[in-house]
This record gives sequence, C-alpha cells and structure tokens, in this order.
Amino acid sequence: MSSTSYEVRGNVAVITLANPPVNGLSYELRCGVVAGIDRAASDAAIKAVVLIGNDRAFSGGADIREFGSRLAFAEPNLPTLIDIIERSTKPVIAAIAGACMGGGFELALGCHFRLAKPDAKIALPEVKLGLIPGAGGTQRAPRILGVETALNLMAKGDPVPAVAFKGTVLIDEYVDGDLLPAAIAFAEKVVAEGRPLRRVSEMKIDYPNHEAFLQFARNMIKGIAGPFPAPAKCVDAVAAALTKPFAEGMKVEREIFVSLMGSPESRALRHLFAADRAASKIPDVPEDTPTRTIAKVGVIGAGTMGGGIAMNFLNAGVAVIMLEMKQDALDRGMATIRKNYESTLKKGKLTQEKFDTRMGLLAGTMSYDDLKDCDLIIEAVFEEIGVKEAVFKKLDEVAKPGAILASNTSTLDLNTIANFTQRPQDVVGMHFFSPANVMKLLEVVRGSATAKDVLATVMAIAKKIRKNAVVSGVCDGFIGNRMVLHYVRMAVALVDEGATPAQVDRALEKFGMIMGPFRMSDLAGNDIGWHIRKRHYIERPDISYSKLADRLCEAGRFGQKTGKGWYAYPPGARKPEPDPEVEAMIVAWRAEQGITPRKISNDEIVERCVYALVNEGARLLDEGIAARASDIDMVYLTGYGFPMHRGGPMLYADEVGLYNVARRMREFAIASGDNFWEPAPLIARLAADGKSLT
Repeated sequence: MSSTSYEVRGNVAVITLANPPVNGLSYELRCGVVAGIDRAASDAAIKAVVLIGNDRAFSGGADIREFGSRLAFAEPNLPTLIDIIERSTKPVIAAIAGACMGGGFELALGCHFRLAKPDAKIALPEVKLGLIPGAGGTQRAPRILGVETALNLMAKGDPVPAVAFKGTVLIDEYVDGDLLPAAIAFAEKVVAEGRPLRRVSEMKIDYPNHEAFLQFARNMIKGIAGPFPAPAKCVDAVAAALTKPFAEGMKVEREIFVSLMGSPESRALRHLFAADRAASKIPDVPEDTPTRTIAKVGVIGAGTMGGGIAMNFLNAGVAVIMLEMKQDALDRGMATIRKNYESTLKKGKLTQEKFDTRMGLLAGTMSYDDLKDCDLIIEAVFEEIGVKEAVFKKLDEVAKPGAILASNTSTLDLNTIANFTQRPQDVVGMHFFSPANVMKLLEVVRGSATAKDVLATVMAIAKKIRKNAVVSGVCDGFIGNRMVLHYVRMAVALVDEGATPAQVDRALEKFGMIMGPFRMSDLAGNDIGWHIRKRHYIERPDISYSKLADRLCEAGRFGQKTGKGWYAYPPGARKPEPDPEVEAMIVAWRAEQGITPRKISNDEIVERCVYALVNEGARLLDEGIAARASDIDMVYLTGYGFPMHRGGPMLYADEVGLYNVARRMREFAIASGDNFWEPAPLIARLAADGKSLT
C-alpha cells in the first residue's frame, strides 16, 4: 500500500499522506510527495496543490521505524522535500488536523499557505530526543512566528493548539468543519486572486536588540536544561536565523543537529524513546490478542499503597471498591484520597466536576463479598507470604470467573501466590511503586501459568492509567528490586571500607541519581530491607551482606518514619542530617570486624554501585527474567531515579564499553573476594565479541 495518494479536484491536486499511525515521514512517503508535486507541476490543468493527512495527524514527524537506518536520510530527505515544495511555482497549501509535529511541522512551514483545525497540535519536540529541528525548523519558525514564540516552541518541545497562533501569519484560515473541502476552496481562491506565494525562507526577521534577548534566553535555559545541551543549542540556531542569510543559517542548523545526534545525551533520550515503545511488545503475545473488559477494580488495602493504586483507576474513570478489615482503617484510606483530590482542586489542577466524578467512582467495604463483580482485584497487603495466602484463597472463593487477580508484591514468588488459587492462569503481578498515584513505573510480573489475554489486558490497562509497564518473569525481587539489592549492598560495603553514607550519596547524586542509596533506604524504610535480608539469610546464603545495616535497624533507626536512619531527621524535617550516633556506630563496627578504613574515591563509589546494577541486570537477561536490556533501563529510569541523560544502567555500560566494565568487575572480585563480581556470562560473551547490551 502506498504512503501517499494523488487525486484531482477541479484544478486542484490533492496529495494525501497515508502512513499510519501518524503519517511518519518515511522514505516512501517522501518519494510519494515529491512525485505528486512533480505530477502537478507538469499538468497545465492543475493550478494549486493541497497537502493533507487525516483527522489524527497531518504528520507526527520522522518515521520511528526508520530510526538508525539508511532510509532515514536517503534522498529525497526531508530538507530536500521541503525545498522542492517551497520552490514550487504553483501554490502548495498544507491542510492541518491532529498532530503536526517535528518534521511534520517543518513540512508545513515549507508550504506557501496553511489551514488548520483550531485544535490541531503544533510542536517542535526534537529537544525531547536531545536534538534540535533539523529540516529548517530553527530557521523558518522564527521568521513566521516571531523569535520569542519560535524559541519557546522548540526549547520546550511541548505541543500547542493551532488556535494559540492566532495573531501570527502561521495559519491563514482556521476550519471548524470538513478540512478538505475548505482547503480546496481556499486553494481556488488563492489562484483566482493571484496571491503571491509566501516562501517562509524569504521572510525577513525584524528584531532589534536581539543580542540582549538571546543572552536572556541562554541564562534562562541554562537554569532548566540540566545536563542536556539541546535547549541551549536551540538558542544558537535561532541566533543564526537572526544574523545570517537563510542558506547559511541552514548550514549552522545542520552542523548543530549532526553534533547533537552523536552526543551521549541524545543517544540516551533516543534509547528511552525506543525502549518505551519496545516494552509494550511481548514476544509471544500477539498485538491482536483479545483483552478482558475492566469496568470495575477492587483494591485490597486502604493504606498508602492501596489508596495510591485506587487513585490511578479513579483518574482514568474506572470504578474502584476498596477493602479493609477495620472501619477506622477504611475511613482513613477514603479520607486520604478525598484530601489528595481536594488539594489538587484548591490548586486549580482539578475541576469540581472531575472531583465529583472521581469521588463518585470510589466505594469502600469490609466484606470480600462486595468484590464479586470486580473485573480486576489488586491486593496491596503486608509483604508476607502467609498474609498473601489468606487473601488469595479468599479471592478464589468470591471473585467471578474471568476476574484478574493481581498481587502488588515487590519480592515474593508470584507462582506460589498463584497456586493459592484454583485459577493460576488469572493471577498476575502488578508491582506499583510508591507513591503509586505519582510514580510512572509498573512492573507486570508474568507467572508460569499467567494467561496471554491476562497479560495483554494488564498491559492495556497500564496504558490507560498512564503507567510505563515493563514485563518481568518470576524471581526474587523481579527486575528492579533484585538489582537494587546489590546496589545497596555495595553501598554499605563501601561504608564498611571507609566511605561515609553522605559521601556515597553525594557521589551518586553527582552522577545523576535523583537520590543516593542511603537517603533512598531512609525514605523507603530500612526495616523493609531488613525483612528481606533476614529471609535471604535462610534462603540465599550465597549473598554476602554487611551486618552494619542490621545493627542500624536493631537500634530502631528505620528512617524518616522514626526520625532516625542512616541520617537524623529533626521533628518536622525531611532533610537528612549526618548523625554522630551513626558515625560512632560505623567506627565501632569497623573495629569489631578488624577493618582499617581507607580513602575511597567518588569514581570508585559510582563504579561499584552502578556496575552492580549492570552485572545483575545481565544475569536477568541471561535467565529470561527481562526480555531486553532496554526493559531494564526503563525500570531504572522510571522507577528508581537513574539519570535520564545516561539512558539507564545497561546503556551506560555500553557507553563505557563492556570490555572496560568487565575488566573493572574482575578487579573488584580480586579486591573484595565477593563472587558476585565475576562478570555475568552475558557480559563476558558480549565483551569478548566486541558487542553491546542494548
């Protein structure tokens, strides 16, 4: 099937973009548009051309299926296509509905006139991939929108409704009804009136004292861009539009685009973009797998986690019934949800109508019988297998046939939980991260008996509640917590050897982690890790733990909730403060163990902790727990605060080079005697072959 179609309406040629789902500017589509322009040029009966997509999209920009392939830049590439359109001697009118983004917007800027639906979405989002517009957007947008509006559009990258550009010459007419007839009528009017063709590249920019504005823009962007260079480079490209002829400005744009394309920050963001899309694809679950209807959700547990889970579904318009065993616990949970929504309402981020709708979808109960008509039931009870057993045996009795039974367990064996029921095919893990109504990650745990339609349904509902869902197989801790166990274990070992908790946290936060391991443990509750370690002492004697963390817990230092953990938290404060009591505890512990503390560099801290994630992640890949390295990166970028500009632990290892990573791991193995540091077989194989994880 062709990516474009050509038809004649009177004296107007209509070229329709037809490359689902968003009319990506593929090689085939670009060739089709050029062929249509040439056909119209050679037909004396044709006086004008309309370029149109569909109601969903004029064009969403580059075709992601061509990313990294030779076709992405094959001639006619996008700048060539736009130049051909702009040089046409017959008027070309862009008829815009839906998404008009990135290269799609640059294509529209190459046309001589533009019509748009008021709600069409205009954007130059390349900055979100660590790039700048690369087909003339930085040069044409300032000429037609004005310098400030154009720079704001490209430096933020967010979509803006077309109606917001009223008052500029960007849109010649807004169309509320059918777009194509209006575009044909407009084209006929342009021809009848003999309107001169407006070539954006020939427009002049009149912006006195632009140097002051550009410096102001650079200062503003510097404060918000963080480690990403693309926003500041947008200013450089716009500066070229202000100070150079169009052709020279295009050269500057191209040089910046190419340099950014090779930057690690852009590679990281493009990796995340591709990883997000890949995560939803499960190799043995076809995309057309039928899904089950989810109209009502039951949540067992009205605490912080249960309430947060419930809010996800309420926000998406799905009815929720929340179960607790005691009335006061249920009342507290319901009140907390109401309070959260009231706070959002007061801030003006929620309308009264939506507040009423969401609260109207929420019900509470103390009877399992009230869950009998739920399509999906999620338990969020205490992380202990005996408690889970009681819940799932009861659910097996009351849940209707075909209901999906989900566990929010973060570490326990989902297959064991599934076998508490007579319907293991309906059991799945849905591991939310706290606070569940805020955190984007959802680990979807696939049991050995989980039905394919259950998996497809959960992945679809995850999208509906706006979560980044990643599938994990069954193992202790699944993907995220199995890896973080070793990350924290290495952090404590570094303190044993001479670092302080504050130094470890500072080093990793400077690397880009949102929160260091000790601050993270204090926030989550040190008793949670202690509970897991005590189980591992019995079940996993092969894992070597420092008992320093246990000693902290034995002293009742569970973190922020007790006011003391690895740090002190004065009453009413959440900011950690180094605590002399912990320092004394560390000194005493080292003396008992006969450890002479040494000076540890920040580089070693980062390597030991991050490479621990990499090594365990590679084992997860070898075992088939994670389907792809990019899934692991998605888990860490969306659930554990790994720095986005580094692309996740697995991509970071590739950037360093697996040969170098494996060599460093072997050095750690010799120094520590911990067999964990033997490079995972996958790393050893790939490093030997000069290959990468991602």
